[in-house]
Amino acid sequence: MTRVKRGVAASKRRKNVLKMTKGFRWRRKSNFRAAKEAIMKAGKYAYRDRRTKKRTMRRLWIIRLNNAVRLLGMKYSELIKAQVSKKNILDRKVLSQMAMEDPKVFENFIVELKK
Repeated sequence: MTRVKRGVAASKRRKNVLKMTKGFRWRRKSNFRAAKEAIMKAGKYAYRDRRTKKRTMRRLWIIRLNNAVRLLGMKYSELIKAQVSKKNILDRKVLSQMAMEDPKVFENFIVELKK
């Protein structure tokens, strides 16, 4: 049976790990053990924050909507209640984009909801 030397696979694995930590600071970018730990921690943060991002964006949309609607003499909660009662439900993302990009269209939409 022939002898298997594992140096190539091991160095390739280490090289790939160190390539993934490019841009990290200090020992975490150049030391394999520290780099491996840093990648695992970065992966945990990335997984967690993909979910947190959704919450953060929804909060931003609500804040934008509340500010835009208050300029037109209404509250955010009243807007949502009016939408539900009229069965005219647009999601918060679309409404906040409308308020930011097309204030006239948004104003017409609010006037229609108030009727």
